[in-house]
Amino acid sequence: MYRIMTADEAADIINDGDVICTNSFLGIENPVELHEAIYRRYKACGRPKHLTMVSSAGFGVWDAEKAAEGYIRDGAVDKLICGHFGAMYSTKMLVLENRFEAYNLPLGCISHAIRAQAGGLPGALSKVGLDIFVDPRISGPGINDISKDDTLVKNVEVDGEEFLYYKLPKITVALIKGTAADTKGNISFDNMFISGDALSICQAVKSNGGKVIVQVDRVVSTHSRPRNTIIPGCFVDAIVMVKPEPRHAAYEALTGNFDIPYEQWPDWNEMLEGRTSTKPSAGNVAADIIGRRASQELNPEDIVNIGVGIPEHVSKYARISGMLDKVTLTVESGGIGGFPASGKVFGSVIGAEAMIDMANQFDLYDNGGLDICFMGGIEVDKEGNVNAHRGPGAFAGVGGFANITAKTKTVVFCLTFNTKGLVVEENDGAVTIKQEGEAPKFVNEVASISFSAKRARVNNQKVLYVTERCVFELADEGLRLIEVYPGVDVERDVLAKLPFKVEIAEYLHY
Repeated sequence: MYRIMTADEAADIINDGDVICTNSFLGIENPVELHEAIYRRYKACGRPKHLTMVSSAGFGVWDAEKAAEGYIRDGAVDKLICGHFGAMYSTKMLVLENRFEAYNLPLGCISHAIRAQAGGLPGALSKVGLDIFVDPRISGPGINDISKDDTLVKNVEVDGEEFLYYKLPKITVALIKGTAADTKGNISFDNMFISGDALSICQAVKSNGGKVIVQVDRVVSTHSRPRNTIIPGCFVDAIVMVKPEPRHAAYEALTGNFDIPYEQWPDWNEMLEGRTSTKPSAGNVAADIIGRRASQELNPEDIVNIGVGIPEHVSKYARISGMLDKVTLTVESGGIGGFPASGKVFGSVIGAEAMIDMANQFDLYDNGGLDICFMGGIEVDKEGNVNAHRGPGAFAGVGGFANITAKTKTVVFCLTFNTKGLVVEENDGAVTIKQEGEAPKFVNEVASISFSAKRARVNNQKVLYVTERCVFELADEGLRLIEVYPGVDVERDVLAKLPFKVEIAEYLHY
């Protein structure tokens, strides 16, 4: 039977050695007050300690001094298992200092492993991750030198096929953010942007004899409608009511509480961008060139995923061409239809048609349900492999990238030819490279593999690499140059800048 209590009382029921799973998606739907109550208790009495934290999409609020950052930094946590670390500003740096064990698994594979645990299974099978960094034959999921746990990912064979087997430690505490609790403890998510893995997490915790703690905005006297209940009250142990802080009306566009027509998406997105951007916005000629060219790969009725950064420019040009209204956009958190938001509210959607559980979204992705995706990249090598999760001295995590690119029919990587100082101009359709960047993006061998060219060939995927000066495609023996833009000198601006030789298409398009 659930009890209504304060956040500090809820923190008291967490024990040393617990495995905590939080339902956050990067910076959204984070039960911040619960995390901060844990930190207050840890500072006061040194407990709870030796914690393990699990999160499919990662957690944090883009602030090194808030939410879980404090108790992680001060030593309460021994191990983290996350799909992405981007919203945890302090934690992702401490990972590289060997302060605690940290493991990066594909977001969808963690989500499916949680669902498996909820169903009484020890883990989940997947072909996602084969031949990329997480594969134990490559390097495994450990991020730093002290992360040696070899139980999380294993190579297995079933009926003559190879898979990776993802297994999480038994989850004993759920930290969830919901909208309201009714008189029977049923939790609704009416004003939430996503539901994520909430139900699976709670089911797994209860089957393991653990505690489910839910932070809500309010407790209501009316019974929740059955279809509106995400977490049944019988699964809930503690309810903590925290009155939400006022927020701009623009955020209401992400709740689904009212219809937002296609014509209004840009207006709402503009209002949100000014309040949620994690980076200063500025004009980017190279990104515009890439986004415009990449958008030409869209076809009517495509089911699509568009990544963050340069790929977001695909949406801009798909709208200009009228194609955006003819395709269905999706986002890893469960959104189908509408327009995915970015920045601090990445994972939410303006005008979504549906918001499904995250594990179900990754069923779609893992089984090749996407027609096309547009992803960024840190570097590409001569084989066509892509590193999108780990740069020099920096680490964010692979997130849903590995799942999204694993079986999608057409994969379009959107990246500049080089970076750090690149200056590009475009006049009357002609591209001029005014200044080359200091850091190349095309290398002999990537530092870590997020996307496997070998696996893409096995899956017969169409793979393009769209830059601000040319386009490559994945061929049988590596990259093939298929387009060079007007104004670009193929020898000087492309071939001479590559550290490896590439095949040139018989009919190279200019």
